[in-house]
Amino acid sequence: MNARRPSPSQRGMALITSLLLLLVVTILAVSMFRSFGLEGRIAGNVREKQRALMAAESAQQYAEWWLSQGANSQAAAAPCSGTLDANAQDGQICKDILATPANVHSWPGSTTYLPPGMTVGANAAGKYYQAPAFHISDLGVSADGTGEVFQIDAMGFGADANTVAVVESTFSVQQGVQCNSCNPEG
Repeated sequence: MNARRPSPSQRGMALITSLLLLLVVTILAVSMFRSFGLEGRIAGNVREKQRALMAAESAQQYAEWWLSQGANSQAAAAPCSGTLDANAQDGQICKDILATPANVHSWPGSTTYLPPGMTVGANAAGKYYQAPAFHISDLGVSADGTGEVFQIDAMGFGADANTVAVVESTFSVQQGVQCNSCNPEG
């Protein structure tokens, strides 16, 4: 049998081609693994932002509930400076509307609210950085004169200080409104 020998100019071509193909496959694999890491970080950031938003909304809903209880909405608005703990059933209504604070971690006149089951602890897995807080401002009598209007600003945190959500609502508490459809004699 005659074995055909490659010409001197083609020696080592298979090795060079294999090495180039191996390099291309390695580059593709590394870029794919890097994109998986980036997608994981994006998903984690979105999850933490959602947790912060839910914490802020829970404080906002608590503030609305607090205003609607008993005579809380009839309390005189006062200049606010300190921070209160809502878990002790405290709350306060401020004269001034909350200006955009330089430090979002503490608002003057805010009330902290720790929902049941929420765990607070800086940079710990499954915990929130700080308890949510809310600020209630008295906007005055409603346009129809039957109640009082309040502005509620609330903030919540994710697992770290860099993940914060702020929500705001306008809430009206009606005073002395008669329910005409509630009368069974109707």
